Amino acid sequence: MNYLLIVYLLLVFSLLIFLILITINTLFLIYSSIKGSPYVATNKKKLAKIFSQVSFKKNKNFFELGCGDGRILRYVVKKYQLKGLGVDINPLLILWARILTKLDKFDKQIVFIRKNILDINLKNANYIYIFLMPDLIRKVVNKMNKELKKGVIVISHGFKLDGWEKKLYKILKDKPFNTYYYRF
Repeated sequence: MNYLLIVYLLLVFSLLIFLILITINTLFLIYSSIKGSPYVATNKKKLAKIFSQVSFKKNKNFFELGCGDGRILRYVVKKYQLKGLGVDINPLLILWARILTKLDKFDKQIVFIRKNILDINLKNANYIYIFLMPDLIRKVVNKMNKELKKGVIVISHGFKLDGWEKKLYKILKDKPFNTYYYRF
């Protein structure tokens, strides 16, 4: 009888922990959405298509603002031999990104920071990738106008950068989102 009670309590406890973790994750996803952009993963086929349009130079700095689980950074660092910085406000996604990066053995080339992307210094960026909502993009554009050095490539998946029409040099038309390439 004690054995069955212990098994039952372990099952109940496990279910409770699982529900708590799901709730915490959901709350952080809602928080990310409120702060400007929900987490939306991009599949590997799209990544290959998006980044094949850029002539990357080895060992340059690739920043991803709103990096989620870090899949894009891991992809570009591995394929193009870049150094990566990923920034996201969601602590669970940053933790997961760090774990996956360590497992992929790229933790020396990629740094993840849990911070508001508007509080990050962009002066060392050579390439910037964003997949953000338009309201947050407007704020990031203001920041980039002040901080970016000449020649930085900005890749915006999903939405155009208002006021950067003259910097736009390529559009990759795709569904459900186009990708826009800018040279600052």
